[in-house]
Amino acid sequence: MKYVQGKYPIIAKTTLAREVYDFTVCCPKIARAAEPGQFVTIAADGFPLRRPVSLCGIDKENGTIRLVFEVRGKGTKEISGLREGDMIDIIAPLGRGFRLKDYKTAILVGGGIGTPPMVPLAKIYGENCVAISGFRSAPNVILQEDFKATGAKTVLCTDDGTMGRKGFVTEALREEIEIKKPDIIFACGPSPMIKGVVDIAKEHGIPSQISLEERMGCGIGACLVCACRTVRNGEEFYAHVCQDGPVFESKDVIF
Repeated sequence: MKYVQGKYPIIAKTTLAREVYDFTVCCPKIARAAEPGQFVTIAADGFPLRRPVSLCGIDKENGTIRLVFEVRGKGTKEISGLREGDMIDIIAPLGRGFRLKDYKTAILVGGGIGTPPMVPLAKIYGENCVAISGFRSAPNVILQEDFKATGAKTVLCTDDGTMGRKGFVTEALREEIEIKKPDIIFACGPSPMIKGVVDIAKEHGIPSQISLEERMGCGIGACLVCACRTVRNGEEFYAHVCQDGPVFESKDVIF
């Protein structure tokens, strides 16, 4: 299925942390087609450009998707004002998601607002994965109970040590690899974190897939704003995160 545009009802809304909101949206057609790692774009009243938000949950049986996002500007602030029962204007599902292949064990690494896309993967892998999350401080921590509910081993890191362990996700990743080397590493978060995860994966000979966070204009490959450097057939190639990604094989990305 190609992406569709429509207005759908918000059936649940909660606040997870300061300026971090959690919407459940009823849209059966999108839920049936969506895959982990894909995203939606949301129209904000009064703003010409849509805002991209990753999928935090896909419930095909009940026909819903879950969107967790952080207010980062006036557009997302406008979207955060929507209430349960309101209609939200969405284009979805967009982009290329995670390719699971025959990987049986996984480590999931999420940093900040890059954590939500890891939740659908944790539901797939359950006790066969480790979910490592990193945040600045305790007030920023989200989704830990969601990871625990899947049966995944859950490791929480904060920069200042106010919750979980003190330090970066890369330190926890090294330790978990020493305990048990996974078949695959999936990651989403800030670029420095992603690069650190990719370097560790390469060092241990573990394949990795990364979901890139880039500023987007249209979300459908038309405006070419979200270009990133990749390798294709041995040559440098500018791919577009919204269409060729957001998920890439890490070996194909030039940092």
